Amino acid sequence: MKKIFFFLMFLGTLVSCKLTDQNAEEAVTETNQTVKDSSVVNDKDEHGCLASAGYVWSKINKECIKAFTGIPLNPISNPDSEDESLSAYVLFSEDGNQAEVFLPNDTQSIVLTRSAEGKPWIFQDWQLVPWKGFVLKKGNENKFAGDGMMGKKVTGSDTEQQ
Repeated sequence: MKKIFFFLMFLGTLVSCKLTDQNAEEAVTETNQTVKDSSVVNDKDEHGCLASAGYVWSKINKECIKAFTGIPLNPISNPDSEDESLSAYVLFSEDGNQAEVFLPNDTQSIVLTRSAEGKPWIFQDWQLVPWKGFVLKKGNENKFAGDGMMGKKVTGSDTEQQ
């Protein structure tokens, strides 16, 4: 009687382990199938920059950067706008002879070059003129301007001026 009882216990344990293994295999198969069926969003550009996180490729720095960390230039048509997505941003090379401009709604930057210190940076019909900060022109039309300071501008103060 004891032998039959132990045999049944052994057989029950063996069968339950087999069922557990099968359930685990089925779960792994289902998980793998779900991963294969899911569409993974890949918003990296050709340089590996993650666009959804605000990164773009810098031709001057040769790396992924956040373009809005450069010097902001506000649109001439709406200079007091606080909408940062309407601004152009400028980054300079270490020697200052190249300026990379990130225009709003453009995926590619433009690189302007200057011939000497104090001269404007130029590329085709674009010019970046150092005047009371910077003015970005296309042809003869002023498009963007800024004071040359990096970062968001604070227009008010919580302390009284006397």
